[in-house]
Amino acid sequence: MNLLLVEDEPNVVSVISRGLTEEGFKVSIAPDGLIGEQMAKNNHFDLIIMDIMLPGLNGLELCKIIKNEKPNTPIIMLTALGTTENVVNGLDNGADDYLIKPFKFAELFARIRTLIRRYSGVVSNDQIINIADLQINITAKSVQRNNNDIVLTATEYRLLEYMARNKSKILSRIDILENVWDIDFNLGTNVVDVYVNYLRKKVDKNSDQKLIHTAVGLGYVLKEK
Repeated sequence: MNLLLVEDEPNVVSVISRGLTEEGFKVSIAPDGLIGEQMAKNNHFDLIIMDIMLPGLNGLELCKIIKNEKPNTPIIMLTALGTTENVVNGLDNGADDYLIKPFKFAELFARIRTLIRRYSGVVSNDQIINIADLQINITAKSVQRNNNDIVLTATEYRLLEYMARNKSKILSRIDILENVWDIDFNLGTNVVDVYVNYLRKKVDKNSDQKLIHTAVGLGYVLKEK
């Protein structure tokens, strides 16, 4: 498997590249965002790891560019910027996962494995989930409510699909973190609440029938009342 690491800190590059090479990955290095952009455009990588604070082109812009051109390339943000706002900003710009420095290599490797598993799955036939007047096309990853298109970010879509697949089931924040982001974030973060709020504004805002509900003290549930 070919991985691209876009990172300008030599010590971090050394640790990650050595560890991943020992795990059997082939690792290419880009020391800044502009070189990372060219390498990502001109080569196939099974996964890209990038910092946010990069010379030349920052990681948020780089992530957005890569996802626009190669949406099926998984991207992990690896950065010291660890507030909920930073995490949400990274995910909104297309990142699939977000790991905060300092980190344990075992955790990075676990996140790499789960993302590669996620992107290796192929849905061969159209699958439609209907809940009231909400329609989710699993293959096209498109969403409509009352025949009106709803535009979601990649993370918003994953959250909605997970909730829809578990219709009427109360999902705890930990359930959502483990299944939408594949692995635990710092449980002190309110990233789940932030994204549920995003979904409510897009899915329920203009409808009399609300589908996304809070189970106080337990979590969230997608259901028809």
